[in-house]
Amino acid sequence: MSKKRGNLSVRSMVSVALCSAVSFVLFMLDFNLPIVPSFIKMDFSDLPALICAFTFGPIAGVLVELIKNLLHLFFTSTMGVGELSNFILGCALVVPAGLIYKRRRTRKTAVIGMLVGTVCFAALGIFSNYCLIFPFYVKVMGFPMDAIVAMGTQISPILDSEFKLILLSVTPYNIVKGLVICLLTFLLYKRLRPIMRIDNR
Repeated sequence: MSKKRGNLSVRSMVSVALCSAVSFVLFMLDFNLPIVPSFIKMDFSDLPALICAFTFGPIAGVLVELIKNLLHLFFTSTMGVGELSNFILGCALVVPAGLIYKRRRTRKTAVIGMLVGTVCFAALGIFSNYCLIFPFYVKVMGFPMDAIVAMGTQISPILDSEFKLILLSVTPYNIVKGLVICLLTFLLYKRLRPIMRIDNR
């Protein structure tokens, strides 16, 4: 019995390490979208973390988010602020989803968990951008807020203030990003299960 648990523990650690590596690579393959300012980039690095959270529980998902962002610190252009924000938002997505799915492993609870995670992801995104990202670019990088808001008005004239830019541009973007990651997880999870030998019940 202890040997089985030990093997599962080793398997879990190996899976977390592999998912972290894939997550880091996906994080490096970020790209711009025209609906948000250029300093906010799209990536799919939360996908392996969410799969790991469904596989081994929310703590595994958090570990993937942590390792990914620690590795990305070697390539940071934001002195760690972007990585901190990414870690916070990633955990906001994978922890609720992992907790809800862990209680009952069905498609319904998986969908509910991912939807709740997406809402948390978008809600904390408002806090993250208002308290971390925007102040960083204003106070540290020396970008005046008017210049940041101007990036918003180039997207749409209605985005003429920091609040509107975060609420009407960045937040919808985070919702779309969360839903895309959740959809990919829903499509890939069952196919990856035999490879990762998922059965924690």
